[in-house]
Amino acid sequence: MRDARPADRAAGIPSDRAAGALSAEHRAVLRRWETAGGALATRASVVLLAADGLRDAEISRRLGVSRQTVGTWRQRWTSAGIDGLEQRPRTGRPATVDEAEVVTRTLLAPGGSGASRAVARELGLSHATVAGIRRRWRLSPDEAAAPSVPARPPLPGADVWVMGLYVDPERAVLLAGTRRGAERRGAGPQAATGTVIGADVLAGLDRALDAVLAAAPGPGADAASAGPGPGTDRAPAASEPGTGGASAALRADLAGYLAEASRSHPDLLLHAITLWEPSGGTVQEPPDPHLTLHHIPARSTWRTFLRAMIALDSTSHPESSRRVYLDLAAELKRYAAARADRPCAAVRWLRENVAGHLRAERAPDGPAPNLSWSGVNQIDLGSFNECVVIETVRLSGTITRGEIAHRTGLTQQSVSRIARSLLDRGILIEDAQRRATSGKPRTPVRLSGTAAHALGIHIDPEVLTAVVIDLDGAIVCTRSRPVTADTDPAEFVERVAALGRETLAEARGAVREDGFLGIGVAVPGPVDIASGTVLGPPLMSAWGDLPLLYLLKDHFPCPVLMEKDSTAAAAGERWIGRDRRARDFAYLYLGTGVGTGLYLNGDLYRGISSNAGEFGQLCAIALGRVDKDGRPEMVPECNPPVSVPDLALRGGMRRVAGDSASGRGPGGADSGSTAAYLAVGEAAAAGDPAAAAAVREVAEAVGRGALGLVDLLDIDLIVLGGPFFTADVADFYLDEITRTVNEFPTARRLRRVEVEPSVLSAEAAAVGAASTLFHATFTPRLRGERRPPGASGGLRA
Repeated sequence: MRDARPADRAAGIPSDRAAGALSAEHRAVLRRWETAGGALATRASVVLLAADGLRDAEISRRLGVSRQTVGTWRQRWTSAGIDGLEQRPRTGRPATVDEAEVVTRTLLAPGGSGASRAVARELGLSHATVAGIRRRWRLSPDEAAAPSVPARPPLPGADVWVMGLYVDPERAVLLAGTRRGAERRGAGPQAATGTVIGADVLAGLDRALDAVLAAAPGPGADAASAGPGPGTDRAPAASEPGTGGASAALRADLAGYLAEASRSHPDLLLHAITLWEPSGGTVQEPPDPHLTLHHIPARSTWRTFLRAMIALDSTSHPESSRRVYLDLAAELKRYAAARADRPCAAVRWLRENVAGHLRAERAPDGPAPNLSWSGVNQIDLGSFNECVVIETVRLSGTITRGEIAHRTGLTQQSVSRIARSLLDRGILIEDAQRRATSGKPRTPVRLSGTAAHALGIHIDPEVLTAVVIDLDGAIVCTRSRPVTADTDPAEFVERVAALGRETLAEARGAVREDGFLGIGVAVPGPVDIASGTVLGPPLMSAWGDLPLLYLLKDHFPCPVLMEKDSTAAAAGERWIGRDRRARDFAYLYLGTGVGTGLYLNGDLYRGISSNAGEFGQLCAIALGRVDKDGRPEMVPECNPPVSVPDLALRGGMRRVAGDSASGRGPGGADSGSTAAYLAVGEAAAAGDPAAAAAVREVAEAVGRGALGLVDLLDIDLIVLGGPFFTADVADFYLDEITRTVNEFPTARRLRRVEVEPSVLSAEAAAVGAASTLFHATFTPRLRGERRPPGASGGLRA
């Protein structure tokens, strides 16, 4: 998108097509063009004077241009409206080259088409021009160092994060961060494989910026609508610095923002890059020596430079995901909307701290170096067919080579060669020979459980659970530790790391170091898997946008994967369930909240943001529980440890004798606690009518949500599991959900939906988290799949 395109045009204002019939909106646009000056000013004046009834000769005399020029722009307006007044592409090399646009196209080119010649063809430039720009920004494939940003003065030679954006009616400042110390070598962008942001996100940011400029016209608006070329940063006629209390207040607000940024990001060198500012105005030099002032490159506009910085950040750092910049766009939109009814001084967007990502790239300190399990994965599978053979053996338990060939369609020779390789590496072992009716006896093979191990950690608001499992899904050891939801995040991460180290130490004698695949972490949603960030779980009040994955990587020198807890449980069910789970299914995870893990078309289904399976919204819609605006409400029944005890008390369930304290649940336990839930479950199994009614009511609500899943996905298997799917309440859930999903679906005559208990233990999420390592390593895939961060560390199939 060209910088010369006005915000009003981008908003889709219709064209009048007749010079004498200007709408108020178009007249306002043309007046702004006329006031701003530049190439568009003359064209706007021609149309405005023609609309006032002047003839071509008079317009020519007033404007000092030829009658042919007047006739040309009148004809362009009549035939194409505002589009016709914009600069049309010309043959030959452009008069000016926007370097930032070249950089953005290079970094975000789809399918690896960001080569110099391809970008040159697209932008109408010479190959030498594009190659020179790439060298100045250090984007060439042979560059060993991180890219360089040629701001004025240049940013230090280190990889760059976009850390914040400040916008007020006078100026805009982009806040960038670079690592302190020596430049990181070999840290260029990850090309096509590292791209985590697309043109749709950049377009959304453009629209949000246009809304801000329309709400508070200023230099950015002028630059967007009438800037003659790269480097434009016009100032408004009003609002010059030092002309009143408003300007002084805005400068003080910017100084406060920069001070807050320095406090929030002490591990980075910060750079305030002015995108636009009033004529003669400058950002005050901050007192912090780790914060420096810069201007955009001379050969870029503010808009294309902002896009280039976002592209550079997102392609270099997986933590700078779509979510980060969608948050920025939302903040800009809130600012633009707020100005319509109440004053809003400025956009003061700051992203979360990236210190954990910095530390994750260094050698870990503390106890971690004592761990000898590097997780480099000696079980590196060399072909798709090897994965196919392993999957066939896993599903069958024990199977002969001939049966493998028959089931997979591979030749007998290929199966024998692959099996011999897997036997030599200890992934398969041979069972006792089977007597054959003819020929020599067959020797079946099976997976060697001790060939691979993984650690799984489940993070729950009430308890941390860690397990080490082998390739067969057998639990080698398990540990748990109680926590509270209001624990400080830094302390929480330390507890998680300590529990993981203790569990690994306990399992050391049973685990082969060359077969340890890594660590899987299951967390409550929502999560940003691309950046390894937990996004404020509803029941963990102390957690904001916590970069948990990279904080944990600082403690463990091995691959670490993060998965939503319900999806992790589905992965474990699929792996350990073998042939019983060799078809599509939905896993209903009853934890502190009800979630869904989906296994569809032979693989886990995570969705575009890895947050598929948010079950509560589905239940709310099915039960008709929406607020006056149509927003689905929080359904209490989708939080079993709270809703079941509350419903039991309201239904008249007797308390333990002598227990009359307020807020106490059945059995004297705190209402809403795990103990209270277990007490109600035990009472329901014993025949208490109030307890049984409470469990049944929750099961009915969950069943209504499950009905929506069955109709939407057309599946015939639902699996129930999780820490609150206990033996005491299992029959209530199984009976009620089975009845609902088989009596009410639209296609009930065509299928029978089975509802089964999980094959996993109460540690379903922790076991599932460990199983994600097996799933990532051994599951055959023909198509590329976006894996969670860390999965590439030696884990490939």
